[in-house]
Amino acid sequence: MQYHLNGFRNGDPSVSPQTIRAASPQGTVDVLIVGCGPAGLTLAAQLAAFPEISTRITERKPGPLDVGQADGIACRSIEMFQAFGFAEKVLKEAYWVNEVAFWRQDQVGSSLHRADRIQDVEDDLSEMPHVILNQARVHDFYLEIMRQSPHRLEPDYNRELVELTKTDDTEYPVCATFNCLDAEGRTETIRTRYVVGCDGARSAVRKSLGHVLKGEAARQLWGVMDVLAVTDFPDIRLKSAIQSADHGSILIIPREGGYMVRMYIELDELHGDERVADRNVSPQMLISKARDILSPYSLDVKEVAWWSAYEIGQRVCDAFDDVPDTERHHRAPRIFIAGDACHTHSPKAGQGMNVSMADTFNLGWKLAAVLRFQAVPGLLHTYTQERQVKAKELIDFDRDMARLFSAKPKTAAEAEQFQTYFKKHGRYTAGVETRYDPSLITRTDRHQPLASGLKVGTRFHSAPVIRLGDGKPMHLGHLLKADGRWRLIAFAASGDVGQPGGDIANLCTYLAENSASPVLRYTDRGADIDSVIDLRAVFQPHHHDMALETLPKLLLPNKGQYGLVDYEKVYCPDFKSSPDIFDHRGIDRLRGALIILRPDQFVASVQPLTDLEGITEFFGGFMMTG
Repeated sequence: MQYHLNGFRNGDPSVSPQTIRAASPQGTVDVLIVGCGPAGLTLAAQLAAFPEISTRITERKPGPLDVGQADGIACRSIEMFQAFGFAEKVLKEAYWVNEVAFWRQDQVGSSLHRADRIQDVEDDLSEMPHVILNQARVHDFYLEIMRQSPHRLEPDYNRELVELTKTDDTEYPVCATFNCLDAEGRTETIRTRYVVGCDGARSAVRKSLGHVLKGEAARQLWGVMDVLAVTDFPDIRLKSAIQSADHGSILIIPREGGYMVRMYIELDELHGDERVADRNVSPQMLISKARDILSPYSLDVKEVAWWSAYEIGQRVCDAFDDVPDTERHHRAPRIFIAGDACHTHSPKAGQGMNVSMADTFNLGWKLAAVLRFQAVPGLLHTYTQERQVKAKELIDFDRDMARLFSAKPKTAAEAEQFQTYFKKHGRYTAGVETRYDPSLITRTDRHQPLASGLKVGTRFHSAPVIRLGDGKPMHLGHLLKADGRWRLIAFAASGDVGQPGGDIANLCTYLAENSASPVLRYTDRGADIDSVIDLRAVFQPHHHDMALETLPKLLLPNKGQYGLVDYEKVYCPDFKSSPDIFDHRGIDRLRGALIILRPDQFVASVQPLTDLEGITEFFGGFMMTG
């Protein structure tokens, strides 16, 4: 963690100096976020980091979430939390899903038995684990980030959106009207540049756009409960998928704290026009059903901390913003929807909160880039282009997962289908399988062999390194903070230690001195040289064999009001780890590679270190000078 750049500052370094922003017209804001769920808070936390952007986030409820319905946190989400700075807090509190047990009856009358017990996350999928933690705690961490931001951002609770309209105002073209639920008869109107609806499956923002969720319900009724119980079922502290031949299925998810477990319990199918409320589901009904499925094992429930019942369904919206496809070539979006406002599905695959947060992590940096006049407004079209495809993939995956889990297998071979599907799609449920197609901000994989383990369009796959300046062992991916910056990661060719005439030195000279350099072109005069595009380098020798003082100046930049030197730009392999990062991520040792990383940590390009003009061409496609 770097601080003191602009002078000594005592106290908690995670609390940013408060910014007094220039006054805006009364009742106006740059971005209005409707909804304080995971999607809304992810976006708010990201935008709050930028002093020049004003943000408001509203919520209909009277205060923060106390008990959340979502609990599964994928590996990719923990990587994202690392970018925000609170991954360690999540990992400290959470239950770690290390293994998964599969239980079943092979036929009616046979005894329930453990069919298999497998590792939950395959090796080297991520340096982060799959964990379980109450959604409300995730909200707490985001709220803390917001409070510590330059804006000291806090949600506005008791705000019910009643109208959202477009106006002729070129600066603030969207007008939102709210009922103030804590003051009878009072309304509030906010004019804004952009609106993001993160207001759930019954989204008022989505309805104002005329969009609808499309799909079908499976008519399968499920109950869910968090319980403190005494049982002789041996795998109660493992994630367990249990399929009985004649009583249905249960998914057991151990909860944080060491004692509580969540149970997803299959109930009977719904018929005709029957709704969930018609079944009068109760905690006692769920307990009874769970006992039947777990038999001959006992289940003595001492306390039900929370419970609910739901119907499985998969729905997705046709559009994630307010621009028809026929108008995308001449109009940029102003209103967006994210999370459950544009896709809903069953909870058992553990994707709801994770995909929702991924939506707005994708959108947040793009909004910031446009509002800070760093990128053209057309960049905002890539949100729908990228995330709608991912939502449709999620719906298809969830439909298959729900169907297989609710199946009534007649043979052992049929029963193994669910287990096989689970193993096959482990990368997907971990959140690391997302791959964006070539676009304005993602190149083709033409030069992929230069870094075969860092796939273009996927998130940057971290690996251990040693920081040259202080010899600190760390993960390279952990330098990728949620600060809106692009990263250039230069992996040096063999024999290159930064000497004059080498590829790294030539790259640094081009970026620091050439008039065509995107670093010079898009960085404001007087700003730190890495404030928009941040160059880092990884060399092949042991860090003891490198001479820091001979490196190009751009890798030891002077920054801040005192011109202090940043010593955290250069890395070497961690030879205590095997294989080292070059072998681990398939970096061409002879030629090296240049990786362009988007602000959301996705690989935008893999290209030769010598393709200097290619860097300029890439950024020239969407960046703009201030």
